[in-house]
Amino acid sequence: MDSRDVKNAISGVLVIDKPVGMTSHDVVQAIRNGTGIRRAGHTGTLDPRASGVLVILIGPAVRLSEYVSASDKRYQAIIRMGSSTDTFDAEGNFVREDEPVDVTEEEFEKVLKTFEGEIEQTPPPYSAVKVKGRKAYEMARKGEEVDLEPRTIQVHHLDVLEWAPPEVVVDVHCSSGTYVRSLANDLGETLGTGAYLVGLRRTKSGRFSLRDSVPLRKLQEAFQAGNWYQYLIPAAEALGDWPAVELDPDAVDAVRHGHRIPAGADTKLDSMVRGVSMQGELIALMQRVDGEEGQPEWQPKKVFYS
Repeated sequence: MDSRDVKNAISGVLVIDKPVGMTSHDVVQAIRNGTGIRRAGHTGTLDPRASGVLVILIGPAVRLSEYVSASDKRYQAIIRMGSSTDTFDAEGNFVREDEPVDVTEEEFEKVLKTFEGEIEQTPPPYSAVKVKGRKAYEMARKGEEVDLEPRTIQVHHLDVLEWAPPEVVVDVHCSSGTYVRSLANDLGETLGTGAYLVGLRRTKSGRFSLRDSVPLRKLQEAFQAGNWYQYLIPAAEALGDWPAVELDPDAVDAVRHGHRIPAGADTKLDSMVRGVSMQGELIALMQRVDGEEGQPEWQPKKVFYS
């Protein structure tokens, strides 16, 4: 097997602690350059001004993206009250400035809790959301009116970590697709003081946290040393919170060819699992279906092993 074949066989996850100042695409490109593997992609954009957990899938593992991208996220957000900007963060122009911040911590927490649960949120006008095929921020920069539709998001928990008005640090646990900038702006509107995001650090993406991450600088040093593989997490762990079904060699062969295999009688219809070999390699994502005579079976939905 030549080096090209070896690289094509590599599949897994790199969890990066992204530095401030780089786009998510910049990080992906750095990974491609360092590994020599072209097939790589992130599972959820992190703004250039934000730092923290950025999950990169490489090799065949990129096919997990639609499932990993949908995972919950967690952030530490620094919100400044008393002013608002047109971008909802520190990069924009002030549209409201130097409002008095006569808010107690108790009052702030009471308003904060009203944003928990299933809520409607309108994305920022300066965002990558597309309006009739065009990115909203491109329209906003040209002074065009940007009319974005609200979307339903899930905010699991909001907790004050540090109270130092006019700034407050908030722990945000939310569904994928949540704009923390919009949350800061909406919070300021409700408080009557205005507010905008001045700092953001993603502490968790899906099952991966900062504890699982490696600073990009350290990973780039490992590329030079040739020992970056130590940071590669097996693809099977990307969906580590999914149930796993161990497959014996016969089952691996059947699933590899797209054939159904028997499922346990206690499994729920349409439930999804990871099919993992006895060596711990991710073979497939499988869905529980009814077979002939109503017998429960696992139907391969995505196969990763060939």
